[in-house]
Amino acid sequence: MKKRWRVFRELLRLRMSKLMMYRLEFFGPFFVDGSLFLIQLFVFEAIYSHVDTIGGLSRGDMIIFIGTFSMLNAVNMVFYFFGVNSIPEKIKSGAMDLYLTKPVDALFQISFESINPGSIPLMIFSLFLILYGIQINNIQIPFTNGICYVILMFGMLILYYDIEVIIRTISFFTISTNSMMKIEDTGLELCMKLPGTVMYGCFKVLFYVIMPYGIMATTPTKILAGTVTTGEIIYGAVIIILFTVFMRFFWKFGIRHYKSASS
Repeated sequence: MKKRWRVFRELLRLRMSKLMMYRLEFFGPFFVDGSLFLIQLFVFEAIYSHVDTIGGLSRGDMIIFIGTFSMLNAVNMVFYFFGVNSIPEKIKSGAMDLYLTKPVDALFQISFESINPGSIPLMIFSLFLILYGIQINNIQIPFTNGICYVILMFGMLILYYDIEVIIRTISFFTISTNSMMKIEDTGLELCMKLPGTVMYGCFKVLFYVIMPYGIMATTPTKILAGTVTTGEIIYGAVIIILFTVFMRFFWKFGIRHYKSASS
């Protein structure tokens, strides 16, 4: 763990040095992501302004839900999205060879070598949105609920990461993963707008089991709303563990079947 922390700090230092060489690349995303967040907020306000509840969640709960999913997405974009998203290209170009020869876990380096601070404002806005939702609900959040929310959010970030890696690891076995990424984008876009509590039948199987985006913001939101059940928390923990174990297995399986560019 200490070795990985040192590697992470060095990757962060190198990445920030590179970004500061091109100031527009560093500051541009601040404006773009901030503007995108405000547009999304106005759209959500227009949709939910005349609705009392959706799937058992009040208007304040829905604001917390939107802020929670936005926070997950923002942290993902800051820390590991751009690195993970480069996996297919590294496999296709043969650049993966270089990572496999280094004395550092290849997936760890790829994941965190492209940290981008452009979504930090979105993290801040998302936090304010969550606090605003709590204020609208006019409830006192017990300290234990707050701690459970933070822990579960960390777990959901791991789940978010697992799904992204699994989808892009398919590149070891196919020429293109564009179709899978389109499915990923469509699923995320849907689950960012609708809580998992409104999903039934095949949609619940898809977004609770196969691609569990439906629980990533819904379960943490229900913790702050005080409506979560012990079963929902256990289910979320089990899904996180199962996907993490499968992701590591699938990644190693892909590495074993990687056709090096030099072979």
